[in-house]
Amino acid sequence: MEMIAEITDADFGFDHVVPPHEYRIRKAARAVILNPKHEIALLYVAKKHVHKLPGGGIEQGENVSEALVRETMEEVGVEIETLADIGMISEYRGEQSLLQISYCFLAHTVQESGSPAFTDEEREDGFVLRWVAFDEALPLLEQDQPSDYTSRFIHERDIRFLQKTREHFISGEKQPPQYHVKRV
Repeated sequence: MEMIAEITDADFGFDHVVPPHEYRIRKAARAVILNPKHEIALLYVAKKHVHKLPGGGIEQGENVSEALVRETMEEVGVEIETLADIGMISEYRGEQSLLQISYCFLAHTVQESGSPAFTDEEREDGFVLRWVAFDEALPLLEQDQPSDYTSRFIHERDIRFLQKTREHFISGEKQPPQYHVKRV
């Protein structure tokens, strides 16, 4: 899988120096999810003033695909099929001694199963699911004003993810082209 970006404290003007062996590693699966209207799912986090793409941590015993299916069901309430892998993004969060590696995919909805099943923490943070036109998503994220350390990383990560996904859609059309389904 192609490396999309490595994001560090230096990208935000922070000067946290953490020896590489002191980072704890967290792996995550994330997706740009298209519905039949070519809208994508975004989660607005009101408390943090930021939109984010669906996805989250890979739990022990899960592979990347299983985590992606579980996370999108929890956060969006849809079943998905993966269309393409987009790449990986590494976040070196020195303040948290965390190296987060996100595996990023393009997917489409197969079936709506209901509403998101947000955790208590997500509800407290004001999570709201929004479906927006693909070409409106990046400008929307670029307007966000992340309010804390972690949100700055999420913001930068998801902008880079959307930019890379958009490269797959450059064809002179406003709508993303249809992909042949490829299981990952």
